[in-house]
Amino acid sequence: MAACVFNPIQTEAAGMDPARLKAESGDRLVFWGGGVETQRVLPSGSRDEIRAQVKERIQTLGPGGGFVFATTHNIQEDVSADNLLAMCEAVREFGQYPL
Repeated sequence: MAACVFNPIQTEAAGMDPARLKAESGDRLVFWGGGVETQRVLPSGSRDEIRAQVKERIQTLGPGGGFVFATTHNIQEDVSADNLLAMCEAVREFGQYPL
């Protein structure tokens, strides 16, 4: 069966709780995005906040496959290189299968 892709996952929006989405549809949908929130956490969060959110999203959406890590939306100019690096490092650390 061909997979359907759900993109974007805007986890800040009503009805977009990652755990609920995975529980209800994770066996039928590929989730693309939602790996880190781009309005507050990525531009303004600390390295620890970014790392924690990336870890939580991978642990929530990744088990059993069907998760393509991407940010919630496009990365804007107010995101520092240090915060981008924190996100990438966390993806490398927590995003290796098996989860």
